[in-house]
Amino acid sequence: MSSKRIVKNIFENTKDDKIAISSEKNSKISFRDLKTFIEDISKQLSGTGLTNKDRAAIVLPNGPAMATSFLGISSYMSAAPLNPSYKSEEYEFYLKDLNPKMIIVEKNSNNPSVEVAKKLNIEICELKTHKDQPEGLFDLFESKSDYSSPNGNDEALVLHTSGTTSRPKIVPLSNNNIYSSSENISKSLSLSENDHCLNIMPLFHIHGLIAVLATSMKVGASVCASSGFNALKFLDLSRSEKITWYSGVPTMHQAILLRANKNREVAKNLNLRLIRSSSASLPPAVFKDLNEAFNCPIIEAYGMTEATHQMTSNPLPPKQQKAGFVGLPAGPEVCIMNENGDIMKQGEEGEVCIKGENVTLGYENNEEANKTSFTNGWFRTGDQGYFDKDGYLKISGRLKEIINKGGEKISPLEVDNVLMDHPFVEQAVCFGYEDKMLGEEIATAIIVKEGMNCTEEDVKIYANEKLAKFKVPKKIFFVNEIPKGATGKLQRNTLAKKFGLIN
Repeated sequence: MSSKRIVKNIFENTKDDKIAISSEKNSKISFRDLKTFIEDISKQLSGTGLTNKDRAAIVLPNGPAMATSFLGISSYMSAAPLNPSYKSEEYEFYLKDLNPKMIIVEKNSNNPSVEVAKKLNIEICELKTHKDQPEGLFDLFESKSDYSSPNGNDEALVLHTSGTTSRPKIVPLSNNNIYSSSENISKSLSLSENDHCLNIMPLFHIHGLIAVLATSMKVGASVCASSGFNALKFLDLSRSEKITWYSGVPTMHQAILLRANKNREVAKNLNLRLIRSSSASLPPAVFKDLNEAFNCPIIEAYGMTEATHQMTSNPLPPKQQKAGFVGLPAGPEVCIMNENGDIMKQGEEGEVCIKGENVTLGYENNEEANKTSFTNGWFRTGDQGYFDKDGYLKISGRLKEIINKGGEKISPLEVDNVLMDHPFVEQAVCFGYEDKMLGEEIATAIIVKEGMNCTEEDVKIYANEKLAKFKVPKKIFFVNEIPKGATGKLQRNTLAKKFGLIN
């Protein structure tokens, strides 16, 4: 593998006069300006004594500066983007864990990360912007010097796992990982310099950083770096920006659908080339509704931080997009493995495992996790699934979320998808809780569609018609909102506690 496959190289075949990044305020950065900016940032980082092996934490809101700071930092050293809405205790944990040499914040920032950085003696660097520059271009330091480029195996991005079941783990991702993943995703979506994407994903998360930003840059396409997801502004912004595609998580698509269903002409007239969904399972009912509302292919993909995002993806037409499936291997090798490390046959269910250039070489300072996560060079994802006869991957659940009810194994995803076919149900999230007799029982949280009336009995009658008796939820909770994480993922693991089913 060439050691020259570094983040900076994703720009090597782009046309200088084309737009790379735009903003909601109609500010535009060309690829020429972006390359000059990245060169200057590398010189400034080197000039202040930072090396390719150092880390810089980034705490900025979504927008052009967040996008360019990631591209600039990761082209020279390692970028550690953090959620700008963390509280002080969270910043203290993440900054101690990551040990960055500096933290990048907005000018005069009052974000709690600033006080935490002072306490931990981490250098604070405020963006230095100039009135005549497009939004997203800035300086970090005044001094500059010649610099050495990193090599392919040097760390370019570092993120934590979501840590829903244990202490978050550090995932170092190399230049090779990012370059390889950008190449894989751009090929699977047939992206070209004519594409323009509206980024609605947070840029402290692998999905937005790689699937949208790095991948678009790789083919010379452009990205509108929005200030974040706003379902009310989505259709208008998409229309004014003339986007060709967007990528989001299922909860975002559901919120967009509520608007699109009231503005059918606007949605269809966007003439989107595709809509991509990843980071959580897309319910087949949402797949169908999105396809009808926007009249374009819905491409569900499967990703995770440790794979620098994408592992599998549904193909574009004329090939089939299968609702409820996460598609064909689209980058790394993918297999299904049993507990003993044996690779299983097509159709057999087991743990999804991957290996390839886009896969992390291992967690940092976590020997135990590395021992359990890698088998014969394969990374174990913790997801359960199988390949159908056409080679499409079906994720049947997280191994840690599978509900064991008196020896019967139930995938909460399966129950979600059935309940969401009910005409009155907007959203359903099933989860397990402790039961003295059976070990675990099933509960579900339901959001009812606007203007509809739905009772516990309605849901149970419907579930009994569609599901085996042991899969029918015992407890049903009607809610206005279901807890989500910072990236819009549903927090299934917190629900039993939220509804008082565990102490």
